[in-house]
Amino acid sequence: MYEKQHTLKAEVSFEGVGLHTGETSKVTFKPAPENHGFIFKRIDLNEQPLIPAKIDYVTELERGTTIAIHEAKVHTVEHSLAALAGLQLDNVLIEIEGSEVPILDGSSIEFINGFKSVGIEEQKSNREFYVIDEPVHYNEPSKQIDIAAFPFDGFRLTVMVDYNSNVLGIQHATLVQIEDFEKEFASSRTFCFFHELEGLLKAGLIKGGDLNNAIVIVDKMPNPEQFDQLSKLFGKKDVQVKEGYLNNLELRFKNEPARHKLLDMVGDLSLLGNPIKAQILAARPGHAANIAFAKNLNKLIKQKKLIKKYQKNPSQQNVVFDINAIQKILPHRYPFLLVDKITEFRENYIEGVKNVTINEPFFVGHFEGNPIMPGVLQLEAMAQVGGVLLLNSVENPNDVWVYFLAIDNARFRKPVIPGDQLVFKLELVAFKRGICKMTGKAFVNDVLVSEADLTASLVPKKKNETE
Repeated sequence: MYEKQHTLKAEVSFEGVGLHTGETSKVTFKPAPENHGFIFKRIDLNEQPLIPAKIDYVTELERGTTIAIHEAKVHTVEHSLAALAGLQLDNVLIEIEGSEVPILDGSSIEFINGFKSVGIEEQKSNREFYVIDEPVHYNEPSKQIDIAAFPFDGFRLTVMVDYNSNVLGIQHATLVQIEDFEKEFASSRTFCFFHELEGLLKAGLIKGGDLNNAIVIVDKMPNPEQFDQLSKLFGKKDVQVKEGYLNNLELRFKNEPARHKLLDMVGDLSLLGNPIKAQILAARPGHAANIAFAKNLNKLIKQKKLIKKYQKNPSQQNVVFDINAIQKILPHRYPFLLVDKITEFRENYIEGVKNVTINEPFFVGHFEGNPIMPGVLQLEAMAQVGGVLLLNSVENPNDVWVYFLAIDNARFRKPVIPGDQLVFKLELVAFKRGICKMTGKAFVNDVLVSEADLTASLVPKKKNETE
């Protein structure tokens, strides 16, 4: 895998019909500076909006991947993005006149050949890899879809497809290393089943479909009337079926459909914005599942970035944020900073620890001869742990104040005394329009000592408060 970023040496254009819209469009790929990424530009629209090829901009997934900002859309981006990712390019501006990337021959090979014809240029900056260091899963039991990523020093992808088809059977394809993409996968074409055609047309899709840009698989021989319909649909008089494919098609690979599904996945995963290091196993993937899985990866990646941002120095084992990191996150200070460390930090869940000592200022007078931690301070410590959890929900936590609006269902089960270690476990259950709701529990030696439901509001800081 390349260590340095790469771009094109010169611009290259492609023109053709879009698979689903049926409209002719022109797309031009241009060199871009370091750390630019892949960005589409709709130059046919008045304001020429820019649409980053990022997971956050995916809007539609019906038989293809669409990205958009407001009303500006680009359909079927996956084949061109797979070509860019397959050649390990990092920075390209993609100007498009039209709403859909041309389908060309239904694969990525024409894009690959075009990019190579103008050349690829190494840039000075290093590539930033998203390293998957723990298993990440996505599954849809009802559709028997299962995708998983595992730690691996490189990029390896295995895809299995099974459509209960007598023609296809069960197929597998494996990309051992990204350098093999061009030769082994880029020329694999998109496909559909004959029995899907009518439904796709009624849904307003495949308007640009043709026997030259898609494989049509036929599990059951059509009757004469269906042959006539096909002839009209494709504008051809010689539509026929042989060996399960329309028009005596010759496959480029014995498992071309599985290879194309892998190609699609390479394109969809490029929407993470950076190359990843992982081994990925995918059973029955599709665009919707690919993007859902990529979003799971993206959540992990964002959390790793957050942790790296605040936890600058390595901390002890099983500590996500130490006290130094916590002080960068929370505005509280002694004697009101009541969190010592964060031991678990996930998208909607967090665990934090408060070590209770006899030196706590609140033990002076509460109570003499029988020191007990006030219940309201247990809830305050719980709320502070919850404040750290909100890192996942705001772009820049240092730009907001967290004000608690309500405490419901508070219960105090057991006194907390000097020498106890309070472990807080909180789950984010709702977040909408700056209002978040969390459930929290506090334990000492795995025994529940207090609990409550917390509601908080995020209020933007004034300019002078953030300076």
